[in-house]
Amino acid sequence: MTACTPLIIDTDPGVDDAFALVLALCSPEVDVRAVTVTFGNVSLDKTSANARRVLALAGRTDVPVAAGAARPLVHAQAELASDWHGVDGLGLRSDDFPEPGPADPRAAVTLMADVLRASPDPVTLVSLGPMTNTAVLLTAHPELAPRIARIVAMGGSMGTGNTRGAGEFNVYADPEAAHRVLTEPAVPVILVPLDLTMGCLADGAWLDALAAAGPRCATLVSTVTLYRQVFRERYGLDAVALHDTLAVLEAVLPGTLRTAALPISVECNLGPGRGMTVAERHPDAPGPPPVRVAPAPHTPGPPVHVALEADTPAVLSDTLRRLVTFG
Repeated sequence: MTACTPLIIDTDPGVDDAFALVLALCSPEVDVRAVTVTFGNVSLDKTSANARRVLALAGRTDVPVAAGAARPLVHAQAELASDWHGVDGLGLRSDDFPEPGPADPRAAVTLMADVLRASPDPVTLVSLGPMTNTAVLLTAHPELAPRIARIVAMGGSMGTGNTRGAGEFNVYADPEAAHRVLTEPAVPVILVPLDLTMGCLADGAWLDALAAAGPRCATLVSTVTLYRQVFRERYGLDAVALHDTLAVLEAVLPGTLRTAALPISVECNLGPGRGMTVAERHPDAPGPPPVRVAPAPHTPGPPVHVALEADTPAVLSDTLRRLVTFG
């Protein structure tokens, strides 16, 4: 039997983060060794409690949860996502969850480093929020880079963003951290951008099927009610984009998403382009042409494996098949 892939999940729950955490816990191919938490969709105190609530619902309070960055590396966070996720981060349904389990007393980066050192096998790091904790880990512990099998990050966009500027939320929340991670030469990075996640939508029937699978699934689906309403009002669709689940599925089953190797840099100025992910792309580069091609604001690093395509029905089917086992 193939050994389970060890995972560290860095997250900012967040409704789709909650789905992604449960997906990882329901996937026998991986072993979630730690959950680390950052600011993001809501403030750090709420994201930390939410991660521990989800693990309590799953009966997995044995997984250590450590709080990390409360703010970006350089500039203050420009916006939260409480209009999508509710002021509590769980769609105004956090009271439906069990009380949060205990928090690990270590700082997030310390916990990450301890897991990397202790694991006999390289660890996959899954980043589902602002990349601040991951950037600090890479900077503070370069000697541990060989212990990281790869980084799978949900973030960025080759086209339009979803914030007040041109960027995607996770990257826009801390562009300097994202640039540090996406130009890291020592660790393979897979980027799952908005372009892909917005094309892989879970519709009402999918959500209803999950809710019917059992009381824990129903609690999970209840968190998406507000998100679903906002999505319907903005896009005219009874569906939601569960962005972070795609990154977790790729971590669970490498190769699920089809990627193109593209050097990426992140716009870190304070103008309207802040948070843009810019690919250095030539006419003969693989994959569809980008919506925008602009001179990179910084010298790009080594190629990032950008997920541009997926078999959407298969991704949705496999995700649902795993999640319904949550019961």
